[in-house]
Order: sequence, then C-alpha cells, then structure tokens
Amino acid sequence: MALQGKYKAVMDAANAGGVTNLQVREQDGVLYVDGVAPSAAVKEQVWQAYESANPDFRDSDMVLNIALAEGAEEIYTVKAGDNLTTIAKKFPGLSWRDIYEANTDRIKNPDHIQVGWELKIPRK
Repeated sequence: MALQGKYKAVMDAANAGGVTNLQVREQDGVLYVDGVAPSAAVKEQVWQAYESANPDFRDSDMVLNIALAEGAEEIYTVKAGDNLTTIAKKFPGLSWRDIYEANTDRIKNPDHIQVGWELKIPRK
C-alpha cells in the first residue's frame, strides 16, 4: 500500500487522462500498473508523473506498462537531459537503435538530439 501512495500522482495522471483498463497491483515490493492510453500525449503525461516520483528511474519498485490505443500515433517530444537510451526506457521492448532507425530523416547522429524534436516511436 505504501507504493500506491508513493506513486499516487501516476495513478492520478492515468485517471485524469482517460487511461482504460487501468489495473494496479502490488506484489513482492513492486507496484505493477497496466492500462491503455487514448493518445501518445496521455501516455507521456503518465510517464512524466512516474519520472517526477522516481527521477532517473533509479528505484526498481514499479513496472509501468501503459499501451497506446490501437490507431493512435506515438510521438515523443525530446526534453532537456534526454538521450535515445533514456527515451527508449520509457517504451518497453524498444532500444535506442529502434528509435534512431525510425527517425533517420531527422537524426543524423544518434548522440546528438535536440530539445523540442518530435520523434516517432515505432511499435514492437
């Protein structure tokens, strides 16, 4: 129950954004949160709430699995401090290379991305 308090802002963001099939369960000291976001923007808001509660994703006490509703396009806007590896960590099953390859029209060097760029996030 303590983890649900720690990550209350994540659940609030999911509920406010209209995440469907929201399931929250705590098991063996880990909070598991699953659901389906209606848009990439809502999914990003949920991830931002998670990052605020767990800067740099150092704690390993939460598994956040928010899928994107079918047909919704997934776009991520690069923020200060981002690199392709940290962005990929927000999308289970993706590597930095997957994101790079989906955006070779914009990214010439994977070590140099710019704040404000909108990157396509491929589906796996």
